[in-house]
Amino acid sequence: MQIYYRYSDFLKKKYGEKVYKLPVNVPGTCPNRDGTISTGGCTFCGEQGAGHEALSSSIPIEEQLQLEKSIITERYKAKKFIAYFQNYTGTYRPSVELYEMLIQACQPDIVEIAVATRPDCLEVQHLEIFRRIQREKNVAITIELGLQSANDETLRRINRGHDTACYRRAMETIADYGFSVCTHMILNLPYDQMEDVVAGAKLLRETGSQQVKLHSLYLVKGTKMAKDFENGCLEMISCEDYMERVMVFLEHLPEDVAVQRLLGRAPATDTIFANWGRSWWSIQDEIERKMLEQGRYQGRCVGKIL
Repeated sequence: MQIYYRYSDFLKKKYGEKVYKLPVNVPGTCPNRDGTISTGGCTFCGEQGAGHEALSSSIPIEEQLQLEKSIITERYKAKKFIAYFQNYTGTYRPSVELYEMLIQACQPDIVEIAVATRPDCLEVQHLEIFRRIQREKNVAITIELGLQSANDETLRRINRGHDTACYRRAMETIADYGFSVCTHMILNLPYDQMEDVVAGAKLLRETGSQQVKLHSLYLVKGTKMAKDFENGCLEMISCEDYMERVMVFLEHLPEDVAVQRLLGRAPATDTIFANWGRSWWSIQDEIERKMLEQGRYQGRCVGKIL
């Protein structure tokens, strides 16, 4: 029995073989940092954004990709890759710069480009650029859209700078262009409850997100959230509670939504809290074991009253 639809299976079905994702790091910021919306960014976001596993942004894009590919090709004999513009807000830059950035990633063995952005930083002009790149270079485009929570009060408290209505509008605009979307969710934000987890799965179902990436919140040194945790103003749920949230989320998620991952990860040197001191894969293994033992699977609760 398939307990959830793995991203690796989704890619193999789409491209006929194993495909590997390569993080690309480019200089950037977001409107939540530069004063357009707010300053300081989201309360959980560190100065380097989400680029913990990426190379330095000072390295040219083509060189970053070549370096990443050389490692993976030697280890896994990989032939197809996805260039993932992961850090900060990928579309928060002039249109010409965005186009040139994507063009540099268009290499013969790059079958897809994924761009991480925010719902309030995605406009028609960006989608037109994606469409142009897709047509000119015959490369697929996936938009990775950060939502994090389906609770507007939580979004306010983490200084996210947008609400769920903004996410809905972005999804409606993207649907007109037909691009695939991966929505990012953090399932253990301190202000969310289990009903918010269920609401998040339902929101993705309603808006037609084709993929999801689940994050377990980690606390980066020096962030507001880390300071609140150190001062005793913030509590983290247990690992057992997080695992239950993941399982419930998956049960309310349509079975055809590809799941990129179940947890986040970050270096211990950069954080004061990450995955309850455990390896991400041990928690993932336990989630999968529990689901098998308890007869739970992705989509189990879709369309049912339980």
